[in-house]
Amino acid sequence: MWNAGRVMATADVTVMGAGVFGLSIAWACVQRGARVQVIDTAGVAAGASGGIVGALAPHVPEKWNAKKAFQRDSLLMAESFWAKVADVSGQPTGYCRSGRLQPLLDDAAVALAQSRAASAEELWQGHADWQVVPATGAAWEPPSPTGLLIRDTLSALIHPQQATHALAAAVTACGGTIIQKGTPQGAVVWATGAAGLAAMTAAHTRLVGAGVKGQAALLHYDAGGLPQLFVDGLHLVPHLDGTVAIGSTTERDYAEATTTDTQLDALIAKARNALPVLRDAPVMARWAGVRPRSRSRAPLIGHHPFQKGAYVANGGFKIGFGMAPKVAEIMADLILDAHDTIPDDFRPAASL
Repeated sequence: MWNAGRVMATADVTVMGAGVFGLSIAWACVQRGARVQVIDTAGVAAGASGGIVGALAPHVPEKWNAKKAFQRDSLLMAESFWAKVADVSGQPTGYCRSGRLQPLLDDAAVALAQSRAASAEELWQGHADWQVVPATGAAWEPPSPTGLLIRDTLSALIHPQQATHALAAAVTACGGTIIQKGTPQGAVVWATGAAGLAAMTAAHTRLVGAGVKGQAALLHYDAGGLPQLFVDGLHLVPHLDGTVAIGSTTERDYAEATTTDTQLDALIAKARNALPVLRDAPVMARWAGVRPRSRSRAPLIGHHPFQKGAYVANGGFKIGFGMAPKVAEIMADLILDAHDTIPDDFRPAASL
C-alpha cells in the first residue's frame, strides 16, 4: 500500500506525520511536481486519523468569521478532492456528501434554526442549504418532539481509516515515498498530531495544545447513502460499507490513550435509545485515540514557531478531515510558491 522501505535520494518536501493533514499536504505537493517523502515512525493512520467516525459537518451559518469561511470552502472542495484520491489510488475513501439531520426539540430551537436558514442563503452562497423540514417518520431519522428537523446539505461523511490509506496510496502512486525512518530533506512540515503539540508546548512558556482522548464505536447497520444524524450531542454516521459509527467522548484526563471503557458503553446505550433501529445492531468495533487540540481550538498551520525554516500543520481537533483539502492547498501554496493566504486565526502565533 505504501513504500515502507524505499528512501528518496533527494526530496523537495519532507512531511513528518502520516495522518490526514500530513498526507493531504504531501498529496497537494506531489501533484504540483514536488519530490515528496513522508516520515512516520508508527506508519500510516496510526494516530487520530485512524479513527472510525468521519463526520464532516459545518459550523452553524451565523456569527461568520474566517474559520467558518475556510471550513465552508474546504467542505465544498472535498468531493473533487476525495474523488481524485480514490481514482489515483484505486482505493475507497468512504466519502459521501449525504447531508445531515438534527431534531428540533422546542419552539425556541425552531425559531433559531429558521433564522440560520436565512443566513445560510447568504453565507453558504447557494452552494448548500440549511433548512427546517418536517419529519417523515422514516426509520433512519431522529425522533423530534416538534415534528421538525434541520436538514443541511453541506455536511458529508468519510471513512477515516480508508481515506487515510487511500491518500497514502495516491501519494506513492504519484512518486512520493512513505517511510518509517529517514532523514528530513528540503522543506520540512511537522504534522505530528498530539505529540507535535506537546513538543511545541515544551519549547514554549505556556500550553500550545494537547491531546484529547475520544472513544467511538462501529455498529452493524446498513444505512449507507443516507444523511448522518446529530442527536443529543452524538454523531451517528452511516458509512457506505454497511456500518454506523457512533462518536465520540471528549476526555482531557485519561490514564490509557487507546483503551475503551464504560464511557463508550454509555455512548452506545445513548445512541440505541436515541434511534430505535440501532437497538439490536451488534457492535463490530470499539476505538479510542488521542486527537490534537490547539489552545485556540483552531488548526495551527504555517511557519513553525520554534524551528527556523520549517512548517507546521496541526490541531485539527474533530475537524481535521473536513479542513484537510483546503489546508493542503494553502500549505502547498506557502511551501512551494511562498504564497501566504493563511487566515490570521490559524497562524501558530494565535496560540502562543
